[in-house]
Amino acid sequence: MNLDWPLMKNNVSRADLAAVSEYLQHDDPVLTHSKNVAAFEQEWSAWLGVKHSVMVNSGASANLVSMTALRERHGPGEVIVPPLTWASDIASVLQCGLKPVFVDIDAQTLGMDTEQVLDAVTKDTRAVFITHILGYNALTRRLVDELAKRNIPLIEDACESHGATFEGRRVGSIGWQSDFSFYYAHHMSTIEGGMISTNDPELYQTVRMLRSHGMVREAASPEVRRSYQEKFPDLNPDFIFAFPAFNVRPTEIGGILGRSQLKRLDANNALRTKNLKLFLGRLDAGKYRTDFAVDGSSNYAFTLVLREPDTALWARVEKALRKHRVEFRRGLSGGGNQLRQPYLRRLFSEHYKKFPVTDHVHFFGAYIGNYPSLEPEKITRLCGLLNAL
Repeated sequence: MNLDWPLMKNNVSRADLAAVSEYLQHDDPVLTHSKNVAAFEQEWSAWLGVKHSVMVNSGASANLVSMTALRERHGPGEVIVPPLTWASDIASVLQCGLKPVFVDIDAQTLGMDTEQVLDAVTKDTRAVFITHILGYNALTRRLVDELAKRNIPLIEDACESHGATFEGRRVGSIGWQSDFSFYYAHHMSTIEGGMISTNDPELYQTVRMLRSHGMVREAASPEVRRSYQEKFPDLNPDFIFAFPAFNVRPTEIGGILGRSQLKRLDANNALRTKNLKLFLGRLDAGKYRTDFAVDGSSNYAFTLVLREPDTALWARVEKALRKHRVEFRRGLSGGGNQLRQPYLRRLFSEHYKKFPVTDHVHFFGAYIGNYPSLEPEKITRLCGLLNAL
């Protein structure tokens, strides 16, 4: 019997769609970002534990705006990044004229190895852009403290880790700024959508302007708007462009979906955590990695990684998953080692060979969907199939 197990299922509910439908019944409803987006931003900030959030049209746009804001504040230089991440993280560094510096990952957190990050810091380091992979917390106290001591901004990509925690605080609330994605396959969905969060009031104003063509009128601060108007009296106050920026605005429909989905995010995450513990608890620890750092994790996917390199075993794993119709993505986040991708190999040549931990999950790892309605019986059955290989 097939397991019929997709990466994600029912991530947009009838209740979510009903909220959108009700809004659309209004006379002349506003569809570009307006009151619902603003309300979602406030509700998200309260849930995350930060002062400010700005919704954009995707997690990739959140990355791009974050790197642009970094460059505007700190100028050109280096950004420390992992080779295991989504392509838009590294692409945004390159697109903003910054230089990515790569360090390998920790096998238990799948995030950057703390000591390698600190060893890579130079006078040209402008930020550490960490990725919380597939729901695992990638932060350590040593990393947070050392970066603060050295006055190096920490930027968190939490696109895959809504609700994961570090020392009781939600990831995405610890760094200078953080990025989230609301793509359909993630913990919650606005169809497409993203969020940038921060406690820095100046950064907040900058991000609001960068979201919408760099227009000063998008700043929430009257003082910011007034300062530009006084400095540029020859310009129409409605059309002052502070930055060469973007149009990455969201829609009201996304805001409505986000507000609806946020109400059940914690409950859904609790189910996902229960599922993950069952999955890792039933796997054969002699064949597969089961020692991931699950404390504080919030995983919308199961991480299936061989304990040791074994090409024959991995071939059997892939064959079994396909046979039983279990959807998977080899390489974990972003397909594995980004330095092996064409867009980076032409810049860094053979550099991809220097990251053995990332390469291990690239060739001998995959993720499988973990959604709230996933039946425990399916998890138990899959583990039995994998253990028998």
